[in-house]
Parts: sequence; C-alpha cells; structure tokens
Amino acid sequence: MTEEVKNSPIVDFDWDAYEKGETQGEKSREELTKTYDESLNTVKDKEVIEGTIIALNKREAVVNIGYKSDGIIPVNEFRYNPDIKVGDVVEVFIENQEDKKGQLILSHRKARAARSWDRINEALENDEIIKGFIKCRTKGGMIVDVFGIEAFLPGSQIDVKPIRDYDIFVGKTMEFKVVKINQEFKNVVVSHKALIEAELEQQKRDIIAKLEKGQVLEGTVKNITSYGVFIDLGGVDGLIHITDLSWGRVSHPEEVVSLDQKLNVVILDFDDEKKRIALGLKQLQPHPWDALDPNLKVGDKVNGRVVVMADYGAFIEIASGVEGLIHVSEMSWSQHLRSARDFMKVGDEIEAVILTLDREDRKMSLGIKQLKNDPWENIETKYPIGSQHTAKVRNFTNFGVFVEIEEGVDGLIHISDLSWTKKIKHPSEFTQIGADIQVQVLEIDKDNRRLSLGHKQLEENPWDVFETVFTVGSIHEGTIIEMVEKGAVIALPYGVEGFATPKHLVKEDGSQAKVDEKLNFKVIEFNKDSKRIILSHSRIFEDEARAERGEAPRKNKRSGNKRNEETPMLSTPVEKATLGDLEALAELKEKLAGKK
Repeated sequence: MTEEVKNSPIVDFDWDAYEKGETQGEKSREELTKTYDESLNTVKDKEVIEGTIIALNKREAVVNIGYKSDGIIPVNEFRYNPDIKVGDVVEVFIENQEDKKGQLILSHRKARAARSWDRINEALENDEIIKGFIKCRTKGGMIVDVFGIEAFLPGSQIDVKPIRDYDIFVGKTMEFKVVKINQEFKNVVVSHKALIEAELEQQKRDIIAKLEKGQVLEGTVKNITSYGVFIDLGGVDGLIHITDLSWGRVSHPEEVVSLDQKLNVVILDFDDEKKRIALGLKQLQPHPWDALDPNLKVGDKVNGRVVVMADYGAFIEIASGVEGLIHVSEMSWSQHLRSARDFMKVGDEIEAVILTLDREDRKMSLGIKQLKNDPWENIETKYPIGSQHTAKVRNFTNFGVFVEIEEGVDGLIHISDLSWTKKIKHPSEFTQIGADIQVQVLEIDKDNRRLSLGHKQLEENPWDVFETVFTVGSIHEGTIIEMVEKGAVIALPYGVEGFATPKHLVKEDGSQAKVDEKLNFKVIEFNKDSKRIILSHSRIFEDEARAERGEAPRKNKRSGNKRNEETPMLSTPVEKATLGDLEALAELKEKLAGKK
C-alpha cells in the first residue's frame, strides 16, 4: 500500500456522528455493549453453575463457564476423583466475578458442599454407589471426603474381614454406599463393606446349602479369641472352640494357630438355620489314647508334666492328650490331709507309678508315694516296742498329742503319758504344734497304722522315790498354788503336788490358809498308783495338842499303804531326808525342774 493510499480519506466516514461522539457507525455503543453481553453467560456471585475443564496440570484446572474470562480451581479440590480430565463438566461456585486483578474466582469444593446434602440424601434413597477420598484415620475408623462432606467410615465397614492396618487405606479413593444420615447433627456414615456383602451373601447361601456334619473344608484363620478361633470358610464363618483345637490342654488358641493360617477343619455341628457352625481341628487327628503304648500296665513308671493343679490332686500329662490324676492321698504316705500344692506346681516334670488304667473310659490314676517304700511294711523292726525316737507334734486333742515320727508314721501320746508329776489339763500346756518331742513306743497297731507312744516313760518313775519321801505322817513345807471347790492344791518339794481339803487348811489361830501362803503340811495319805498325796496343815498342831495330853496321834483311815501308816511320824524335814539318798533326790529334782 502506497503512502498516498494510506493517508487518503475514508469516503464513507460519518463525520457528523463522530462530532456527536457516535463513533460506531450505524450501531450505537449501547447496542454493541448489549449485543456483547448477550453473547456471554449471565452469572452472579455465590451461585453454583456448571463449567467445562479446558486445561489441566498438576496444580490447577482451568474452567470455562462461558463468561468473559475463565476461572482457575486448585486441582486438590478434585482429589476425590483421580480420573478427572480435560473436557469434563464440573460444578463450580462463583466466589467473585472479578477480583482486583480482573480474575474470575471459582471453587469446586464449595459447589460440591452447597449441593452435598441433596446428593447424600439421593444416594441413600437410591442405594447409589458413590466415590469418596479417605482423608485420615480416626478413633474406630476413617474420615472420608464425600461430595465435600466429611463422612465416617467405621473400621468394621471397610471390609468383610477384620482390618489390622488402617493406615494402608489413607489417601485412597474408594467406592461407598451411604448407610446412615443424621440430619440434625449433619453426620454421615458410609460403608465399603456393603458393596461386597451382596455378592458374598449369595456365595454364603451356596456354601451353607452344601454343609454337612463331618464334612472337611479348608478355611482361613480370621480371628483368635481366648475361647476359640473363627475360621473363614469362604464367606461363611465357623468357630473352633478351644477344647476342639487339640487333644492336649491348650492355655490359649495362639499356641496352636496363627492369623491368616490356612488349615483343614471338620464340621461338628450347626443350628437349623446354619448361622452358627461349630468346627473341629483335633478331630482330624487320631485320639492320643488310641496311640498309647499297648504294653503300658498298672505298676509301670511314667514321666509327665503337671498341667492342672487343685487342692485334691494334680493332672499329669504323660503324652499330648493323655492325662492321669494323682490324688493328694497318693502323694505321700503321711496321713495328714494337705493340699496337693504342697507337693508340686504346674510345669513340674515328675515321675509317677500307674495305679489304675482304663483304656475304654480313657482314665488313669497315678501315684508318687509308691516310688518310696511303705514305712509300715517293717514297722516292728524299725520302731519296736520300747524304742525311743524324736517326733514332731502335728495336732492336739483333749486326750493327747498326735505326732509324726517320719512321713507316714504317726502316733498318739495320751495326755496321761506326758508327765509323771505334772497334772496337765490340755496338751498345749506341755508342748506346741511343730515342736520336737522325745517319745517311746508303747504299742503298735499295724492294721490302723497307728503307734501308741509315751513321753514320760523316757524317765524313771519318780513316784518310786516319792514313796520313800512323802510317807504318811511326814511333814513337808508346801505352798498353796490354787484354790479349788473342794480344797487347795499345794506345791511340794521335787515338783510334786498335794491336795488338802478346807478343814485341813485351818491354821492354829482359826483362820483359813490362802493362796501363795507357805506352810508346813503333814502327809495323811499317799497313793502311788493314782499319784495322789493328801495333806493337812491343821493335823500338825492337833497331833501336838494330843501328844501334850498324852493321847495317841490320829491315824488316816483312807491310807493306800499300810506300811506307810506304821511309819513313825517325822516331826522335822531333817528326819524326812534320812529316808532316801539325798544325792539321788537332788539329781531327780534337777531333771524334773528341767522338764517343767
């Protein structure tokens, strides 16, 4: 184009319109503006409309809504749908038609939230399958982004199998069904498990229809509890009770099986609707009693492990599933009833003797005391009459003391055989349980496995000496130690005691003697067999008064020893001492004092 042509005037230019400001020719500015505006979508702020994705990268999506400018939405608002692509029509929320930079501001997340409750309710009503993005873990399950709403996915609704690691689902997009909506609190519960239950329910019906008792199936360990194991049979669950896991004793099912383990099981039973299925594992193995050594017999020795303890006995496992009972009475030859826990504990390895064996009823009784000789077999030679031994006090009765010389050998010391001189009301006054005591065998009762024992027989009978010391008519110093209904007990020398009736306790001044008074007493009766000495204080001054009057002293009519009645009365303790060996009496006194 030449310079001339370029600068030549426009022939049809409307100069009048230009002077008036009408530069658009035939059409006015208003008309052009109107035409342009009508070519665009009419949009309003805070409105939800549809737009088309025209460009997409890792950070942003460009959306055309037919407006004069396109909007940009962060791509993370589409993370619930990883398949989003250019050309997809999406809902957008118009936050601002034009910001300070002239940019159209859109939000897909707010658009979804604005219509989310309608969508959620429609999905529940129509049993619709929807997609959601698992955001994070929470107590008892997961948080899922569904239509921009945070819904709860319970752990039990993730899969038909128990989930042990929830973290592997975080960040995944999965399909769900809405199972519950709380309109008041805006809570939504979704389930992935529901999607596969329908298919599994059909499989379950097919499996259940074919179930029969005694049928062997392969299953997978689904869950382990303290009482048993749940087995997945391919959509149907069955329970192996802990007692059906093994023929032996099982403390916890984890000792036998582990999670996800595949194993064969046998159907033992099921209810009419076949909803509860009882399974067995041990039934696939032969019973241990059937495999027990056929040559095993009563009297044989076996080794085993203590598996259960009770007060009455212990159960010993001699092979897996084969147990025998040792009753507490078969643990010791002793006749003292004690707890089996005094002899052994769970886990102990022991040797025992078979006492009974019933293969049909699968029962066995064992004993361990039989590993030792019965102490009563040769009791006459080991503990002959007259032999002396050390025993241990086991128990008291009103009439004596039960003692044990060795395990299984018991004896009784009658209360009258405890002491020659001391009057014992109860054995606890003389000894105590658990104490050692010297005994002498008096009698042997082999049939009842009991010995008659004595303690006082270990010493000479001091009454042989007392017979020569406490003669009728002799006078001795004594102390009143106890007042009883019919008189008083008087302590005499050498540890012996005498008795005086009230009329013999009257003093010369007419008063009555009291406890702890020390007085002289005259022996008016001595009985060696019954170990009885009768005394009188008043007889001393009464006989002295008769002597002054020239009368003969009174004689005791109840004396048990005529020779002693004729023995001259000793007026002083010195005369009494000349009747026996003083050295022997001194030794006897020391012995008696020590026993006392």
